[in-house]
Amino acid sequence: MGYTKEDILRIAEEKDVRFVRLQFIDIFGQIKNVAITRSQLEKALDNKCMFDGSSIEGFVRINESDMYLRPDYDSFVILPWKDRTARLICDVYCTDGVTPFLGDPRNVLKKVMKEAADMGFTFNVGPECEFFLFQLDDEGNPTTQTGDVAGYFDMGPADQGEQCRRDICMCLEEMGFEIEASHHECAEGQHEIDFKFDEALKTADNVITFKHVVKTYARRHGLHATFMPKPVYGICGSGMHTNMSLMKDGKNAFYDPDKQYGLSDTALHFIAGVLAHIKGITAVANPLVNSYKRLVPGYEAPVYIAWSASNRSTLIRIPTARGMGTRVELRSPDPACNPYLEMALCLAAGLDGIKRGLMPPESTSKNIYEMTAEELKADGIDNLPSTLEDAMYEFASDPFIKEALGEHVYEKYLEGKLREWKQYQMCVTDWEVNRYLPKY
Repeated sequence: MGYTKEDILRIAEEKDVRFVRLQFIDIFGQIKNVAITRSQLEKALDNKCMFDGSSIEGFVRINESDMYLRPDYDSFVILPWKDRTARLICDVYCTDGVTPFLGDPRNVLKKVMKEAADMGFTFNVGPECEFFLFQLDDEGNPTTQTGDVAGYFDMGPADQGEQCRRDICMCLEEMGFEIEASHHECAEGQHEIDFKFDEALKTADNVITFKHVVKTYARRHGLHATFMPKPVYGICGSGMHTNMSLMKDGKNAFYDPDKQYGLSDTALHFIAGVLAHIKGITAVANPLVNSYKRLVPGYEAPVYIAWSASNRSTLIRIPTARGMGTRVELRSPDPACNPYLEMALCLAAGLDGIKRGLMPPESTSKNIYEMTAEELKADGIDNLPSTLEDAMYEFASDPFIKEALGEHVYEKYLEGKLREWKQYQMCVTDWEVNRYLPKY
């Protein structure tokens, strides 16, 4: 879009904007903001707005807490649901105001994208974000009751979230999104809205905006939207399939019509790099204790480390489109992840595969879910981590992860997730009470 400072000030005055939200993201993917009045907008656009970084999870110690927010002018948009309020997505800078803060997830992704650019590549990403719409109880608290009995691609009246989903799409389009599809997913109360792929930083920004819009409009419809990966036992969970491609010299670097599957060596190297590091990446792509309740056989989520040119039971799938549409689909991530860190690690892993000339194993055409343990072993097919603890072990065991994320994010993420796992271990769940209290 290419906004200038003068454009933003003019639009804010013409639209009588009263408040501007300066948004940024913590390392666990939670959206944060500092709200300013329009009188302070020029100061913010001059990168002179500060905040207390010591109050943000995973940022800095109290003795080095003053940090600067540097707005991305192109992220300026007026919020359709909020009267005379706009937002700007910001990068976080250190106390000197000129050094990018290495704990800022946006800066982590920028760093890896620069590495790709130095190799001649542009990284495009298209996510498929799933979510649930649940009813609220009489006190306004979320339940896991859906109020609909719809299934895959069903429509109203069975799909009682249809109107909410329509309003979400209209809001997103007003904010500049290009919505490609929206539909009811296979589980009751589950939905998916797909927006057009874009350069990775813009896409990560869009994922954060998308989640905020979905939650906001759900509340306006008296519902609760959740991106929790597996909110209900016995049905499918929510994923965020991540479609990726590299562009070079105006062409899709993954496409080669003369090679098997129409995939270039660059595509195969990229796939091999992701497969080589996927166990450690899983700690970021699937960041919650609950994430691993989704990654189990029988519910369409990938469990095994393999790839295929068509097979939907594999971790990586190559969708049918070729030419400019050639892409690699990673099916394991879920929408609770921090999209900046997830995309940074996927790109870094793919680039590592390209630099090292790695090649993946043979494409798998079998339905992996129907293979026995012996058949999986014979084909050399390994498993994804089965718990957050296992994933954090793989995260800490792969030096590539620390190099890609940087020491600050690596250490803070590891510390926070191990603390989360320990808290979960000490928690007594309803399952334990229901199973053991009557017997013992």
